Amino acid sequence: MKLYIKNMVCSRCKMMVKTELEKAGLQPVSVDLGEVEIKEAPTPAQLKRLETSLNALGFELIDDQKSRIIEQIKTLIIEHVHYAETQSPLKLSALLTSKLNYDYGYLSNLFSAVEGSTIEKYYIAQRIEKVKELLVYNELSLSEIAFQLSYSSVAYLSSQFKQITGMTPSAFKALQGSKRTNLEDI
Repeated sequence: MKLYIKNMVCSRCKMMVKTELEKAGLQPVSVDLGEVEIKEAPTPAQLKRLETSLNALGFELIDDQKSRIIEQIKTLIIEHVHYAETQSPLKLSALLTSKLNYDYGYLSNLFSAVEGSTIEKYYIAQRIEKVKELLVYNELSLSEIAFQLSYSSVAYLSSQFKQITGMTPSAFKALQGSKRTNLEDI
């Protein structure tokens, strides 16, 4: 049996959910972002206990089809931006359509109606968060970051970054650096 869980975004989330499943007496077969498969259907008492413990941790059991689809869209975008080794050559619309087996127009309209924003804006926000993360790590140049995240150019990345954050990537990087103290100065 599958359960769908909202707000799972990382491997730490998967570990926490697995622990809560086991505490509720459920045997997880697999735990993926937003989706859990368990051996047997839970009793109402187990389900209530699981729901309460997950809510306390910031997660939420999803029970309607539209919410599941929205969560699957978000999960696919997060996996694509933050965890994929290489960016898919597919456009975002084609990626979502192929993974979810729904027409992109339907997915886009549903997402916009429920979330009050577009899939594209959510995707851009995730990409900018990844850019911020990579800038803070200071291991890649801006052109390497642009290449890694499949931006057409550094100028386009910089423009989009400034539009979303209100500052250039260089200003963001300088701001981050000013918050740190050299070890020898501590």
